[in-house]
Amino acid sequence: MIIEVKSETAMKALGARLGRLLHGGEVIELVGDVGAGKTTLAKGIAAGLGVDEDVQSPTFTVSRVYDTAVGLHLSHYDFYRLSSDAGIMADELHETVRDEQGVTIIEWAEVVAGILPVDRLTVYITSPSEQARRIEFIAGGAKSKILLGNLA
Repeated sequence: MIIEVKSETAMKALGARLGRLLHGGEVIELVGDVGAGKTTLAKGIAAGLGVDEDVQSPTFTVSRVYDTAVGLHLSHYDFYRLSSDAGIMADELHETVRDEQGVTIIEWAEVVAGILPVDRLTVYITSPSEQARRIEFIAGGAKSKILLGNLA
């Protein structure tokens, strides 16, 4: 499925729509260049889950965890600053992606690709213009296919 959004507000709204569909155990991989809108989409997902904190990019901290209004926790990872070895963060992520009471969002996942579950929603974000974003969703398994079908 491919969607084009024309603004940051529309990106957050798309994320919120996706966030309202999450029930726990979902893994979402965000792929795109610096400034593509990965964190903006993550902020929308968090809003849809009822996170009332200011969601920030975990670029310097690698991960952040938020409680949601629906009783889940949202784990947001950003491996941009890690070159080739995620070390102990890979161990943490390995446990996190298997938690049915959580939702996991991962940016710059190349360094941990080997431990990601096949059944994940991969979101490719590209910038055809200054404001517009092209978002392509790829479902990797049964759970993510259902999620994508509900989003459509």
